[in-house]
Amino acid sequence: MNEQVLHIRGAQIHGAEAADILVEGGRITAVGKVSAPAKSVKLDADGLVALPGLVDLHTHLREPGREDAETIATGSRAAARGGFTAVLAMANTNPVTDTAEAAERVFDLGRNVGLVDVQPVGAVTKELAGQELAELGLMARSRAKVRVFSDDGKCVQDVRVMRRALEYIRDFGGVISQHSQDHTLAGPNACCHEGELSGQLGLPGWPAIAEEVIVARDVMLAKHTGSRVHVAHVSTAGSVDVIRWAKSRGIDVTAEVTPHHLMLTTDLLVGYDPTFKVNPPLRPQEDVQALRDALADGTIDAVATDHAPHARHDKEHAFVDAAFGMLGLETAVSVISELMVTTGQMSWAEVAKVMSVNPARIAGLGDHGRALAVGDPAHITLIDPSAEVTVDRDESVSLSRNNPWHGRTFKGGVAATVYAGRVTYRDGVVSE
Repeated sequence: MNEQVLHIRGAQIHGAEAADILVEGGRITAVGKVSAPAKSVKLDADGLVALPGLVDLHTHLREPGREDAETIATGSRAAARGGFTAVLAMANTNPVTDTAEAAERVFDLGRNVGLVDVQPVGAVTKELAGQELAELGLMARSRAKVRVFSDDGKCVQDVRVMRRALEYIRDFGGVISQHSQDHTLAGPNACCHEGELSGQLGLPGWPAIAEEVIVARDVMLAKHTGSRVHVAHVSTAGSVDVIRWAKSRGIDVTAEVTPHHLMLTTDLLVGYDPTFKVNPPLRPQEDVQALRDALADGTIDAVATDHAPHARHDKEHAFVDAAFGMLGLETAVSVISELMVTTGQMSWAEVAKVMSVNPARIAGLGDHGRALAVGDPAHITLIDPSAEVTVDRDESVSLSRNNPWHGRTFKGGVAATVYAGRVTYRDGVVSE
């Protein structure tokens, strides 16, 4: 148990009135006017916004198998620096997280680092092959208590397999996070959004409909089975329309969007910079605007980073040959602050909902996404809304450098992160 007494002074809780927060034994023991012990650790939060610790539904920590790109330790540092107190680690590792033993290994490695809660995501199918269900029940009953399952990076193409998976996870409250991409529409070499620009650049493109038909299929399967489906990294206006329609009919569907799909557009590919090669691809401005509006109106439930570190020898290739993905953990708050808060589209309380409360609910993480009330676990993110943050990829604590935000300046950034009552990040330094 964390015996440190922490006194956070003058924070604007959820962006509202300023109050002190007292933390003892890893839990919040007082909020408001606080009389703290003399030996307490003081954290001056004047002008800072206090949110419940952020939760990322979608990270790639690469361990086991690709520790040259990221490890659970380095990914946890990046998460702490980004204000996260819990991350869900995707299953496409080597070996794949498709057994209870593999899930417990990831879970234990995260606990040993102790900077954030690392919750493993279980594979839907063995070896991500899309044919035979993985150990869904055993992973759910393991010490890791897996509740989110995904073959992320590979869509579950077979309708019968997807149906059986939804039926199986229904009984223990699980959810399937789907990477929605019909590979027959996308094609084997697709690497960017299909449109006029892809033709001009001579790059194989995949159309928006490749995502949208899977989203439509899966929400109907969720309706048929009475189960839960989560749409990972939504990227098109058409997908937003389908999700909005499904929710209006009471279908149990949730969705996430990444910071990069909220801001970056397909025109960035003109220079063939492989940093901007991501799956699903960057889309045109009309899709980006639809995603922003859907996040603001609640159609999209969560912001998730899809943090995808890659070693230089995998990313620095010709565009068609480079690996898909980009970093996101350390910069997510700054992007959302600049894009959604400073523009007035969202309040900090609404940011708390999409970056903590909803993700924790979707993932079944009961200790996270709480109200910052007395008795709650002390997972707290302090944000400086006035900070000017210029991104330098070489200052990242990740092992990788495929950072799409390098050189950009944002208004708003993480000032401190508190995990289970312990300050894990403060003033630019991650505390081990």
